Amino acid sequence: MTRRCHEMKFGASCLPGGGVHFGIWAPAARRVEICLVRGESLPASGRHDQGAESFAQLCQRLPAGAWEVMSMTAVGDGWFEEIAAGAGAGDCYCYRIDGKLEVPDPASRFQPWGVHGLSRVVDPAAWSWRDGAWRGRPWEEAVIYETHVGCFTPEGTLAGLEQRLDHLVELGITALELMPLAAFPGRRNWGYDGVLPFAPAAPYGRPEQLKGLVESAHARGLMVLLDVVYNHFGPEGNYLHAYAPQFFTRRHHTPWGDAINFDDKNCLWVRRFFIENALYWFHEYNFDGLRLDAVHAIFDDSDPHFLVDLAAEVHRRCDSRVHRHLILENDANQARFLTRDGGRPRYYVAQWNDDWHHAAHVLATGEEAGYYGDYADTPLARLGRCLSEGFAYQGEPSPFRGRQPRGEISRHLPAAAFVNFLQNHDQIGNRALGERLHQLAPATAVGALTAVLLLAPSPPLLFMGQEWGASTPFLFFADFGPELAAQVTEGRRREFADFP
Repeated sequence: MTRRCHEMKFGASCLPGGGVHFGIWAPAARRVEICLVRGESLPASGRHDQGAESFAQLCQRLPAGAWEVMSMTAVGDGWFEEIAAGAGAGDCYCYRIDGKLEVPDPASRFQPWGVHGLSRVVDPAAWSWRDGAWRGRPWEEAVIYETHVGCFTPEGTLAGLEQRLDHLVELGITALELMPLAAFPGRRNWGYDGVLPFAPAAPYGRPEQLKGLVESAHARGLMVLLDVVYNHFGPEGNYLHAYAPQFFTRRHHTPWGDAINFDDKNCLWVRRFFIENALYWFHEYNFDGLRLDAVHAIFDDSDPHFLVDLAAEVHRRCDSRVHRHLILENDANQARFLTRDGGRPRYYVAQWNDDWHHAAHVLATGEEAGYYGDYADTPLARLGRCLSEGFAYQGEPSPFRGRQPRGEISRHLPAAAFVNFLQNHDQIGNRALGERLHQLAPATAVGALTAVLLLAPSPPLLFMGQEWGASTPFLFFADFGPELAAQVTEGRRREFADFP
């Protein structure tokens, strides 16, 4: 049996001799308190996804005297720390900022009542892993299956997904990729609106059920990859602005507002927060790889770039005897992150190749709207360049982007540095009707391009249901309140206005 725990300054950590160490970076706070309630005082709930119950709502259901309030010690550089003797796994807590605002732990390991509720103390060492002999798989063996935990099975849970792993093995999959799991507002979400990146979303199950899924996958020879979002926080449930506005900077702007602060004043602990998150998923959950979402929206003018810093830390602090993989999504086609200078080992083993998809999609469907217009002139030649050199755009002007140069030379990279796909969550879900490719193109075209995808040397990716030609649409979805929902709907209409 193996026990795994990632030690970090952030969050609640169970101590070997008993008690819990709490740490929060709150540079804008004058005073921080821990509001703690013992596990035995908490109301029983049949499920952990009973909805977003706030601190105030839960207070009304607790017996008198259930709460313990402790002042935290300011230890410098914006940090507050305290040890709660006698506290342990199963206890729940929040932080009270300046005596008036209760907030969840930004490094919470679990949010049983949603992102507006209490955080739960989790002891990662309590899980006894049985995959100690697992050493992962070389990247060149990757055949990837992307799935959404809430949509892949009728149950919509981690346990439901675990029951269907044998199907993936029989299909020939070697790597299961999960869309983001970070805790989000409401009961359903694509995953890209997460606000508590260390807490697996409660509607899918408990942390130990995620560990059980990874363990079961490894027993079948399957790698498990996780999609992580380090370019923004979701629009609801992010309390950082109240006590750590230094997490954000106005030096850069993103589609989601002020950028995360990777290069402005006070960026040290912001960078550390996300690096610790990457290490946490490797050390505590034994994931085989992380796919970093939309890194072109991670703005950093410093040296080393955050992406380089993160990769270096992962390679340094993870066991070199185990295969660990870092994958990028990068619309800018920056090949620089896929190699080190002088031919040394790569920082990131691969990147999702949107160019391959777009050229293949134009060939199959004839569509030319939006970014597909960049491939409409010679789609076959552009697909050929992808197969032989990686990117179709390696510095050439992009008509879709106002003829701005896009991309960097990639012909020196191995084929394994590019993940190719005919479908993924974005390319289906960002369509107005969420259609799958076989509903848009002749079967002969889909069959021919599928053969190219599967037989080319680059790792192929399939999206859930693609193997049997699923007819169910896959649309963007979220569980926001009416006002925010209307804003998100209007924002998506503007973003995809160039498409029919």
